[in-house]
Amino acid sequence: MESALTARDRVGVQDFVLLENYNSEVAFIDNLRRRFRENLIYTYIGSVLVSVNPYKDLEIYSKAQMERYRGVSFYEISPHIYALSDNTYRAMRTERKDQCILISGESGAGKTEASKKILLYYTVTCPTGDHMAALGERLLQSNPVLEAFGNAKTLRNDNSSRFGKYMDVQFDFKGVPVGGHILNYLLEKSRVVHQNHGERNFHIFYQLLEGGDDDLLKSLELERNPQNYNYLVKVSINDKNSWKTVMNALLVIGFVEEEVQNLMNIIGGILHLGNTQFGEGEEGETYVTNEDQILTLEKVSRAKLTAKGEEMISPLNFEQTLSARDALAKSVYRRTFNWLVEKINQSLAQKVMQKFKDSTEKISLSLGFEQFCINYCNEKLQQLFIELTLQYEQEEYETEGITVQYFDNKIICELIEEKHKGIISIMNEECLRPGETCDASFLEKMEDSIGGHPHFVTHKLANGKTRRVMSREEFRLLHYAGEVSYNVNGETILKQNEGLCPKRSHDHVFVIQASTQFKNSLMKLMEILMSKEPSYVRCIKPNDSKQPGKFDEVLVRHQVKYLGLMENLRVRRAGFAYRRRFEAFLQRYKPLCPETWPNWNGCLSDGVSTLVEHLGYTPEEYKLGRSKIFIRFPKTLFTTEDALEAKKPEIALILQKSWRGYTERSKYQRIRHAGQSTTCW
Repeated sequence: MESALTARDRVGVQDFVLLENYNSEVAFIDNLRRRFRENLIYTYIGSVLVSVNPYKDLEIYSKAQMERYRGVSFYEISPHIYALSDNTYRAMRTERKDQCILISGESGAGKTEASKKILLYYTVTCPTGDHMAALGERLLQSNPVLEAFGNAKTLRNDNSSRFGKYMDVQFDFKGVPVGGHILNYLLEKSRVVHQNHGERNFHIFYQLLEGGDDDLLKSLELERNPQNYNYLVKVSINDKNSWKTVMNALLVIGFVEEEVQNLMNIIGGILHLGNTQFGEGEEGETYVTNEDQILTLEKVSRAKLTAKGEEMISPLNFEQTLSARDALAKSVYRRTFNWLVEKINQSLAQKVMQKFKDSTEKISLSLGFEQFCINYCNEKLQQLFIELTLQYEQEEYETEGITVQYFDNKIICELIEEKHKGIISIMNEECLRPGETCDASFLEKMEDSIGGHPHFVTHKLANGKTRRVMSREEFRLLHYAGEVSYNVNGETILKQNEGLCPKRSHDHVFVIQASTQFKNSLMKLMEILMSKEPSYVRCIKPNDSKQPGKFDEVLVRHQVKYLGLMENLRVRRAGFAYRRRFEAFLQRYKPLCPETWPNWNGCLSDGVSTLVEHLGYTPEEYKLGRSKIFIRFPKTLFTTEDALEAKKPEIALILQKSWRGYTERSKYQRIRHAGQSTTCW
């Protein structure tokens, strides 16, 4: 079994904390590259796992590999998603405290696959009976269903999650999984009616057309060619096989035939809705031209207004009618997705809830309002990381008299969410203003309210150099991960924030705007996560072309920056490169000292002191805390590890000699006992 601290020259160090030049981004990326070329996609930064998407299948996820990591100390074996999963599970059981795993990275970095690997590890390795095995199978089968309805092909990723997912896995006091719950947020519902060039709608539309049998398509009055539908484009990704997988998964989860049929009716109905044809009258009014849809969709082209207690019906113009149609399609799909998640939750429900293991997957979206929301989500999760990890590191160093500096992104979160003055409040105020929303007014209000903020800039506020590359319809935020520009023009931020459907009458006005709904959901999620012990998986995409073996240094450097990996490493290394509890350090290196080998029976701290004194550690190389040893330089640890490697053959000979002596003595005792039995007989 390879040590986690050896074989470093050819494949790099397996923990970035052990980099000699830990302040160098070049050294950091070079270590990533060397490991990636050897198919070593996992590397630690202390307890944080960095994962690089290989874009190919690796033989490292078998059941034998799961057993290899099961119950093994986190740092005593090479980095792996299974090691982090097992460590989190054992911490839950031993410390009796809820845990969470946060998986972050941009689209195509491997977040979805990482969450599936974690879930698979628990369903295979946790103790279970027949009933719980069925629960584990339902947990696994929820993935293809959610991917079908919530994932889509993008330019960066053929299976990109277009929603945020928080999954609870509930365990009893024995460590047996007894239930689960899924919380979804920020479904990219705009994808239902519009996709960028080279991208697709949600998978389920294509799976239905390509995989559904002839009778089903006939009953839904659908044709197999996606190009016949305004909401779809012609791009195939083996949808026929995926359809079979999804249908089987729905049955395993517990959907009955009628529910599946109703789901497909809705999907087919959305496609027909997108094909609705409208005509325009002489006075600008709009009407439905499809004869079979006139009665069903006539109201889409009408607005009901209330003035002084009287209701009036007013026709919409052509553009307003198309907008109303698309709003209806998005609303229906969103509600269907929420119903689907609720049905899955009912299948996974367990009345008696014990300990939790949570996996939260962050996603990367692309345009306008949804980009703004997901970047806000990223800021909040980074703030959580700072509060739960970096501040913890600082507190540990302060007990040793070491000061650590790091950037706190609280100032950016307040810029977005501050009551009455933040961007969300200004956005909502503009959306609730009577009449049509005005992009220019929104931009002006932000300039007046937050124009002096160091992380906010517009064309008007920018310096000459920045102004030349900025549109007059943009504002720019300096996120912790870098600058991002947002366009307020047209069907972007304000339109998508207005709500699920146009403001048509009193009974159709959505007082709570989309951004506020998302903010409230995010605050609730942060409260849940703050109550748990976090573990982190940082996913990196090595190239944009999804090619195995290709390492794009520019792209990787950008991700290293916005994931805050160098900052995480500097805080972790501030003062000490290595830390371990006394018992773990003594257990590993006790063969190097005659006084501690084979066993040390005294105080653990005294044993460690005796060991490091024998190894020749100087006072500046280490420090002993209350329960841990801190080693300052990687070279010190590497020298110790090399000494252990050199000692192993000698230890093996001693163990072999002891084993042979034991077996010979046992053999002699058996022969002697047999002779005595014969004499007695």
